[in-house]
Amino acid sequence: MHDPTQLNRQGPDSGTQYRSAIFYADEAQKHIAEAYIAQLDRTHAFHRPIVTRTEPLKGFYAAEDYHQDYLVHHPTQPYIAYNECQRSRIFDARFPISTLIGLS
Repeated sequence: MHDPTQLNRQGPDSGTQYRSAIFYADEAQKHIAEAYIAQLDRTHAFHRPIVTRTEPLKGFYAAEDYHQDYLVHHPTQPYIAYNECQRSRIFDARFPISTLIGLS
């Protein structure tokens, strides 16, 4: 979960490695991603324009084991407790699960 309006940053972390991107495997996926970004921008779902880039998938590299399910395994780690849990509360308030699955 991240703010797609932040270029080269996510919360307190900054640099090009924190750039928001959607990687597509084919033109259909590219079209879907770009159309969804345009829809979110048109409806002003966020307070600023979305800067998430769409780029072709050139390969996938799994992160090291200690990065897998990090929030689940380190819920009391200060970075998680302050940044991720706060983002989760904001997301849950703005996008209730019933809306996401089409129940409202």
